[in-house]
Amino acid sequence: MNTLTDNLDIFAEGFKNTLILFFFSAIFALVLGTIVAALRVSPVTPMRALGTLYVNVIRNTPLTLIFVFFVFGYPRLGFPNPGFVVLAIVALSLYTATYVSEAIRAGINTVPVGQAEAARAIGLPFGPTMSLVILPQAFRAVLPPLMSVFIALLKNTTVAAGFSVLEAGAIRAYLSERNYPAMQSLLWVALGFILLVLILSFVQRTLEKKWKVGGAR
Repeated sequence: MNTLTDNLDIFAEGFKNTLILFFFSAIFALVLGTIVAALRVSPVTPMRALGTLYVNVIRNTPLTLIFVFFVFGYPRLGFPNPGFVVLAIVALSLYTATYVSEAIRAGINTVPVGQAEAARAIGLPFGPTMSLVILPQAFRAVLPPLMSVFIALLKNTTVAAGFSVLEAGAIRAYLSERNYPAMQSLLWVALGFILLVLILSFVQRTLEKKWKVGGAR
């Protein structure tokens, strides 16, 4: 317990930054991933090609390399440097959005074709058809895999520790400088992540029950 109680400032700061990275990255990845999923099923060929190119390039690029680009390459382009935390959020968002888009695209494919045809029959264009008819049903279908993507995002935030961001993944290094055993530090960090994952799992079960009841009505 001494490892935790004597270093509450480091643990609090580390997990606070982890939650910041996770929260904003999850929001941006969900928005971008939804847009990319819509592009992937668009009837317009160039839009489909754009969505496919984005997913194939970013998803097949290691997350560490994306971090390297934004931390070291991006500032050399002459653009304003918003700081490591913001750049880490951008990197995580772009990477996670590819997995979000594929999960949502799978959900879109589960929606009966007749739903889209009925929407077009009453004059709805592609955009409103997706936002009002298809996507609400797709999100219900893909909640479990989508939550798995966000759990993976939570774990991926530890990559930021290698790029001067004090988050949970960097706690062990900071405590090593204070001469605390590395194994004890890692166990406390692991326990913190387990608790966060349990919270996400609880949110998933709550939403599933809520949407199941809503669908039954």
